[in-house]
Amino acid sequence: MPHNDFWPGSHFSLLQRDARGWLVPTEAYVRTLLARPELALVPESCAAEIALHEGLVAAPLAPVQPAQLAAVQDDDARENYTVFLRFRDGLLAAGTLEAYYLRLMRSGAVDVPAVFIDAVVQALLRNVLDTGNDALEARAAEMLFRPQRITLQEGQMLAGDRDALDLLHDTAGLGEVGRLLRQGGVLQPTAQVQVLTPDNAAAYWAESERHHFLLDLTHELTQDLSHGLTLKLTRARSGLKALARVLERWVLHLLGVQVQIEPVHQINDSAWRWHVGLDVESTAILNDLYQDRPVEAERMARLVSLFTLTFANPAEMRADVAGKPVYLGLATNAEGLVRIKPQNLLLNLPLATVS
Repeated sequence: MPHNDFWPGSHFSLLQRDARGWLVPTEAYVRTLLARPELALVPESCAAEIALHEGLVAAPLAPVQPAQLAAVQDDDARENYTVFLRFRDGLLAAGTLEAYYLRLMRSGAVDVPAVFIDAVVQALLRNVLDTGNDALEARAAEMLFRPQRITLQEGQMLAGDRDALDLLHDTAGLGEVGRLLRQGGVLQPTAQVQVLTPDNAAAYWAESERHHFLLDLTHELTQDLSHGLTLKLTRARSGLKALARVLERWVLHLLGVQVQIEPVHQINDSAWRWHVGLDVESTAILNDLYQDRPVEAERMARLVSLFTLTFANPAEMRADVAGKPVYLGLATNAEGLVRIKPQNLLLNLPLATVS
């Protein structure tokens, strides 16, 4: 398997690129969405639902009349198809997945479920990373569309895929049989995960769909409740650096703006002008720090990392902050989960103009 053939569940191979390199939805790609369990036929499906489903499988881009939806008897099934068609029609109207994502996020009215948005983000990142060969970057990119559980283990801060870890805990890695054995007390949870390193990176490409590699985000944190924070990276091949590279390429691909992002060793900026939280929690923490409001030690401890972002061309920034660094934050919620909102970087950078 080629090293860059990964995330088959993104259905990237079924998409086409336009002249700009953005992804055009195809009939084959939309058909894969109909395979979602929410749209699957069940023995109780009425004749109208069966006809609608079979018609869409045969012609995924065909228009659906309101009467066809109204004829579906089950309320939940009818709502699921309504949501799917809203998503599909939005993709087709936008022309590309990138344009759809930007339009949806800029609208401020996200009217489709997170599962569809995450699918779009995964496909976009698969496009961004298509010519790359860095497994750490690919693993770091998973953080933009899959929640991560942060744990401390023998002095390391590790990010693990929430769903993959939960499934391993429930089934000991043996599927439904393992779940039954676990419930019967026969098996104990097994740690069938490993930290991704240069030594085992080659295995990532073949196993990427399992999302079972841990990402090392280790750093040493000292804290100051004003504008001073110190972060010391302790790993030469830091997952934080890989994440920074992914975020750079994300911004360039979708906004056409070249930026440099670095995990910082120290921030102590009395002229702090702009910041962007990569998630809800870090946004709130950075807002409080910027306003010189005290931040409780428990909340501060949730910080995973800080970053500095600089524009290659300061003229692309708003005039009042041109040449100033932008500070980024990444933090867990109270349950130790990181949920990156990749749209934050696209919506909240201090751009001179929005294309």
